[in-house]
Amino acid sequence: MDKKFGIKEVVAVGIGTALFVVLTEVQIPVVVVPNTALQPRMAVMAFLAAVFGPIVGAVIGFLGHTLGDAMFYGSVWWSWVFPEIVVGGAIGFFAKKFAVREGEFDKNNIILFNIVQIVSNAVAWIIVAPVLDIVIYKEPANKVFGQGALAFLGNIIIIGILGSILLVVYSNISAKSASLEKETDE
Repeated sequence: MDKKFGIKEVVAVGIGTALFVVLTEVQIPVVVVPNTALQPRMAVMAFLAAVFGPIVGAVIGFLGHTLGDAMFYGSVWWSWVFPEIVVGGAIGFFAKKFAVREGEFDKNNIILFNIVQIVSNAVAWIIVAPVLDIVIYKEPANKVFGQGALAFLGNIIIIGILGSILLVVYSNISAKSASLEKETDE
C-alpha cells in the first residue's frame, strides 16, 4: 500500500463520493426485510478502494453514505455509515496486492478481491451495523440482524459481480496505457 495521498486520490474521493451519493437512489428493493435494498454504489466504492487504497475507500464510504442519507432521507443513519467505512477501508488495505493499477488484476487477484470483500462485508453488516443499530437506536435485534444479513448478501453479490467487472476492465485499460507509455519512452 502506498502511503502517498495526492491529487489522483483527492479526485477519486470527489468522484467516488459524488457517484456514491447519486447512486443512493438506485435501489433494488429486498421485499423480505423492510428498508433493505441492493445498491450498485457499493461496487463503485469497492472499485475505487481497490484502485486507490484504504483512505479513499473509507472516505468515500463515510462521505457518500452520510451525504446520501442526508440528501435523500433527511437524516443520517450512523449505524450504517460506519460499516461502509469498514468495507471501503478493508478492501483498500489490499489495493497493492490486487495490482489493478499495474494491469495485473488476474484470476488470482479476482479471487483475493472477493475473499476480502466478503470478509469485510461480513464484519461490517453481520456485526458492526446490527450492534450499532441496537446500541444507538435501540432497534430490535431480530430486525437489525435480518437487515444486516440481507445487506451482507446484497453487497457481496453487487461487489462480486459489478466490482469485479469494473476492476478487470480498468486493469486491462491500465495495462494497455502502461504499454503505450513504455513504447513512447524508448
